[in-house]
Amino acid sequence: MTRPRLSARAAEVLRLIMDQRLPVFLTVHADGRRRYGCWQSGGRHTALPTDECDALLVAGRIVLGDPVVDRAKTTYRVRAAARGTIRAGRSALTA
Repeated sequence: MTRPRLSARAAEVLRLIMDQRLPVFLTVHADGRRRYGCWQSGGRHTALPTDECDALLVAGRIVLGDPVVDRAKTTYRVRAAARGTIRAGRSALTA
């Protein structure tokens, strides 16, 4: 099964997620709001485009780690899916 070609923006987001030096996280707030982001050098937090990240998740290009849950939010580590892995992460979209 071949995967559809990525847009330039999605490819850049996936490149950031694949960089092991930049941990990327998805935070799902209690009100359902989702935010993807990473910590860049110098302790700077950078938000990633939610629509592109959600599309990568649904397409099986990224996967979520185990959730860390507190009262206000649930946080997942985001990683690139291994080649050949087909696993959609729809549960986080509705968490």
